[in-house]
Amino acid sequence: MSGIIVGVDGSGHSQRALAWAMHEAAVRHVPLTVLTVHEAVRGYYSGMAIYPDDPARTEDARAAAQAETDKVLAGLDGPHPESITVKAVHGFPVEELINAGKDADMIVVGSRGAGGFTQLMMGSVAGQVAQHAYCPVLLVPTENRS
Repeated sequence: MSGIIVGVDGSGHSQRALAWAMHEAAVRHVPLTVLTVHEAVRGYYSGMAIYPDDPARTEDARAAAQAETDKVLAGLDGPHPESITVKAVHGFPVEELINAGKDADMIVVGSRGAGGFTQLMMGSVAGQVAQHAYCPVLLVPTENRS
């Protein structure tokens, strides 16, 4: 995926990251991919456990990410991205974001979060993505930093 990848999880922090990524994609004239992850459960030997309702839950996550994208896009001032793709996958958030960013120009994530990405905090998903990504990673800070 070329362009900008933004990880969303439904939190206010990911909405800030999404708004920033939309603005940046518009300014750079690059496609934006909004990625959400229906988090997999680790199996007995650290592999992925598969459950019958995983495809339905992944689609629910995609629909929620689409609604979040539509909401942020509607409130966006200024230019809009030329292309936005909303994608949901079933897997492990760190791995999925890193893999999605292999050919990307940039990955954008909130410095904190909740929901589908479980706690996007520096010691968790955001920090691991920043350390292991193949492309630059932008961490959008929380709004009220004291």
